[in-house]
Amino acid sequence: MIIQQIGAMSVRDRIVHSALHLFAQKGYGSTSVAEILAAADVNAGSLYHVFPGKQDVLLAVLDAYLEGLEPMLLRPAWEGVTDPIERVFALLAKYRAALVSTDCTYGCPIGSLALELHEPDPAVRDRLARNFEHWVDAVEQCFIDAGDRLPPDLDRRQLAMLALATMEGGVMVSRTDRTMRAFDDAVAAFRTYIDFLQAKSPVNAS
Repeated sequence: MIIQQIGAMSVRDRIVHSALHLFAQKGYGSTSVAEILAAADVNAGSLYHVFPGKQDVLLAVLDAYLEGLEPMLLRPAWEGVTDPIERVFALLAKYRAALVSTDCTYGCPIGSLALELHEPDPAVRDRLARNFEHWVDAVEQCFIDAGDRLPPDLDRRQLAMLALATMEGGVMVSRTDRTMRAFDDAVAAFRTYIDFLQAKSPVNAS
């Protein structure tokens, strides 16, 4: 399909970009097609030529988040950070910075959509799951790269899932309380646990 180009961005990309920001700000259910059209500066015919419906726009947004995980989140968070364990905390610090810069109104977009869409269509649920999975994959690899600094029998996948729960829970409670305390407390507890695990490793215990 040939998509008309407007400036440097195609009609499709303008729609996805606009919907991505609107869904993050207002939620999927509270965002109307008319608002997406206005933000993208396209007419209804252009939208429905590319997307059969609003849910198809959501699928494209979730694909965009997945494609942007490394270039838009991981790479900036990890710039200049070579230690694999510190990379995990640098990633958590990226979310902290987002909370601080928005006066604790920031919400992880994937987490927010997952909470909002209680019974999502299978295609939407699959995209949400893949976004979480790829985040966990990246963090798990950090713990794998830590090698014998962590106990050899440690389930690094489980530890990466705990990192995800720490981030999502900390963001949610700090967003509710409008203070950084919950996020900082959650990350501090996670740091204490990581320090405990490192102390248990044979390479450090001797």
